[in-house]
Amino acid sequence: METQVETTYYDHGTPAERWERAQQFFAAQDYAGAARVLAGLVEEVPEQTGPRLLLARAYYHSAQLRRAEAELRLIVERDPVEHYARLMLGRTLQRQARHDEADQHLRIASALAGDFPQE
Repeated sequence: METQVETTYYDHGTPAERWERAQQFFAAQDYAGAARVLAGLVEEVPEQTGPRLLLARAYYHSAQLRRAEAELRLIVERDPVEHYARLMLGRTLQRQARHDEADQHLRIASALAGDFPQE
């Protein structure tokens, strides 16, 4: 007896097609739709930063802040000098009123971008 796997619109197609679909959802500000596509894609290619970062951004914009934080922490753990992930992590923590934690990541993001305060 064969088991059929049901695919939905969100997980249909090649990884490249799903990446394109996720970007279209994101551009249309359908962040929850983008996240649905990206969650499966990130499971399939966990080593790639691009899909994980866009997933974190989709979570952030759809107010799924704990999920955004988890994805961003994974990126920063793997690549401590990933400037944009640091910035997004800081902003995500700010939105959760965790300002002391946020400040640390925002300072690092500024330093990585070369934005030093003028004295």
